[in-house]
Amino acid sequence: MSVKGYIFDIKKYSINDGPGIRTTVFFKGCPLKCWWCHNPESQRELPEQFDDCNFRWHISHDYENKNRIGSKITSDEVIDEIEKDVPFYEESKGGATFSGGEPMLQINFLNELLIRCKEKDIHTAIDTTGYTDFKNFELIYDTTDIFLYDLKLMDENLHIHYTGVTNKIIHENLKRLTGIGNKVILRIPIIPTITDTIENLDQMVGLIVTLKNIREINLLPYHKSASSKYSKMKKENKLADLDPPTKEELDNIKYKFSSTGYNVKIGGY
Repeated sequence: MSVKGYIFDIKKYSINDGPGIRTTVFFKGCPLKCWWCHNPESQRELPEQFDDCNFRWHISHDYENKNRIGSKITSDEVIDEIEKDVPFYEESKGGATFSGGEPMLQINFLNELLIRCKEKDIHTAIDTTGYTDFKNFELIYDTTDIFLYDLKLMDENLHIHYTGVTNKIIHENLKRLTGIGNKVILRIPIIPTITDTIENLDQMVGLIVTLKNIREINLLPYHKSASSKYSKMKKENKLADLDPPTKEELDNIKYKFSSTGYNVKIGGY
């Protein structure tokens, strides 16, 4: 029997969510409420209605519900969409990425999709906040090829202020996950005045050098592409006046993280 879950988008031909050309499935629901969130439509777990929100994929391209964000969908339907792109995966060494939101909020749905992908020899990646019970990582570890793991703020009080949750479980899960295998790519959002402070970056470097199994580090610059979403959804954009980091600033941050000995990229794949 096909498991059902809630998603809000399926992005085809993605080149920023793991190696090669990928199909990225965006899950509804996130335990974090980051001020810089680029997918504010991901935060609530259930579908939502907004005027003029036809900027997202809908099941079977159901344009009658073009102002609804989010669809309840079966694992069969998701796998059908993923399989359409198998020729691109084979050519580029790509695969399927499960993002959000936080995909592990729907762990049974996620687990079923990962199992189905592995049965079809499709490479898998999970884009995660790390904010989940570690047993969920253990459940999906063998069917996940790469974890795209977010690391945002080292100070717990600042993390709570800017994301709404503690960072203790995130940091502990990162240590445990890197302790059992080489599947983690660290993704660090570079948010001017928030995550790019000398104190935060130095503390991150201090943590990273203690970890044994990091594949690489991706620095993800803040951008304003989500501004129209906040407007359409009538949500407060707390960083509306914030400017993206400059190339010089990003190069300096890249140099700092290169001291860890790991490969560092500006942007994802």
